[in-house]
Amino acid sequence: MAEDFYSILGVPRGADAATIKKAYRKLARDLHPDKNPGNKSAETRFKAVNRAYEALGDEKKRKLYDEFGEDSLHEGFDAEKARAYKQWQERAGSGGGFGGGGRVNLEDLFGGQVSGGNVYGGDPFADLFGRTRQRGPMKGQDFEQAITVNFESAVRGTQLQMKRTGHAEPVTVRIPPGADEGSRVRIPGQGGPSPNGGPNGDLILVLHVEPHPLFERKGDDLYLDVPITVSEAVKGAKVKVPTFNGPVAVTVPPGTQSGTKLRLRGKGVARKGRETGALYVRFMVQVPPGDSPELLRVVSELERFETSDVRGKLNI
Repeated sequence: MAEDFYSILGVPRGADAATIKKAYRKLARDLHPDKNPGNKSAETRFKAVNRAYEALGDEKKRKLYDEFGEDSLHEGFDAEKARAYKQWQERAGSGGGFGGGGRVNLEDLFGGQVSGGNVYGGDPFADLFGRTRQRGPMKGQDFEQAITVNFESAVRGTQLQMKRTGHAEPVTVRIPPGADEGSRVRIPGQGGPSPNGGPNGDLILVLHVEPHPLFERKGDDLYLDVPITVSEAVKGAKVKVPTFNGPVAVTVPPGTQSGTKLRLRGKGVARKGRETGALYVRFMVQVPPGDSPELLRVVSELERFETSDVRGKLNI
């Protein structure tokens, strides 16, 4: 029996989307092939985690999975016909609703679209779940493959050449702007061949994004710590900060405290069809290093202005 997708991700069936995404990201990081080279068990679990999230991370797919299980993920699955079949099973099993002896007119049930007319028992609807009786050429199998990209390429988007597992020829891959850890990129026609002359399957890339030495990402927002001097914090200043669209000048207000945040709208991650995220700049006051007599003298002068209890709010 296939393992329950919720169990694979380690979340309860009633978990919200944010909890599911958080659990998936942690597992994807821990099990990623780059962290577990040669570990077949981790690779198998990594694929299972990605398959589970592909279903539970999509609201429509999750509803179908909750109702029909893993059968709903097969290509060509028809939810309405599957519901009709379940109703037929329940009513036929109770001995009512379709005439005596369990006789069922399938043409009436599906509007004449099922061959065979009147039948007795059996499982005439197995093709609803993609298991038997295919009509026409079948699509080839989809393949999954992990790929690692750097932080900037994920934010900006990029195009690269990569080798598919088991293939000598490279394939050109376009990573869309705004791709994130665990994002899935579908490359049509680069999967397995059809068994009977149909189209090839697709190649599904599961992205792992390397961390950046300066920026942190949360959703479509970026966060950046910007060091400033004591004099800049006291007097105020104009400083340049980096963004992925080039440096911008920002104002340090006079009297800025260490940890003060400044929001720059539209300087975060841009994704198609969504509002561009923001860049949050956090000013970090840097104390001059050393203990020279001149520095100590200046600090002693500053003590005359330190009249308030800076830790007064810590009292409980």
